[in-house]
Amino acid sequence: MPKVGMEPIRRQQLIEATITSISRYGFADATISRISKEAGVSTGIIHHYFGSKDDLLEATMRNLLQQLRQDVVGRLAAASSPQQRLAAIIDGNFAANQFDRPVIVAWLAFWAQVPHVPELARLQRVNARRLRSNLLYDLRRLLPSDRAEEAATGLAALIDGLWLRASLEGVEKSDTARAIVQSYLASQLACASEA
Repeated sequence: MPKVGMEPIRRQQLIEATITSISRYGFADATISRISKEAGVSTGIIHHYFGSKDDLLEATMRNLLQQLRQDVVGRLAAASSPQQRLAAIIDGNFAANQFDRPVIVAWLAFWAQVPHVPELARLQRVNARRLRSNLLYDLRRLLPSDRAEEAATGLAALIDGLWLRASLEGVEKSDTARAIVQSYLASQLACASEA
């Protein structure tokens, strides 16, 4: 009989082991056996808490999305101007726990599965819409509507592109990525003020 209150702890332990396993072995080779070994539990524990590998992988992506959301929301709560809110969104996307190598590799693995796994595709659409909506909310307060749309598209592409580059090239400097995105934002705002 499992101890009362153990489920959330065990689930988190298995999610962290999944992220580590994906980082070490890749998505396809992050087997239930490897994940359970990484977590120090039997394979039956994974099936008990998640049912299947697909359910565990979906829970892992949901966990990463929730961490990202918390990082952004926490920073937004402290921001008072549109510029500060945009900086908070950028900073949240490049927070240290988000820009950790195993997390970056796990995100890349999930993105690669999006065309093939409907539930992961749905989660990615929610994530992309949330990022765009957050960016547009403040960009529309600073730029004409058409320019705000362009800037939001550019900012989202830069954020995703720098993540992709980090996963492929092993770049682990979130400060550099953050500075690149902030520089793009500053150039968009400067162009609007000159017009």
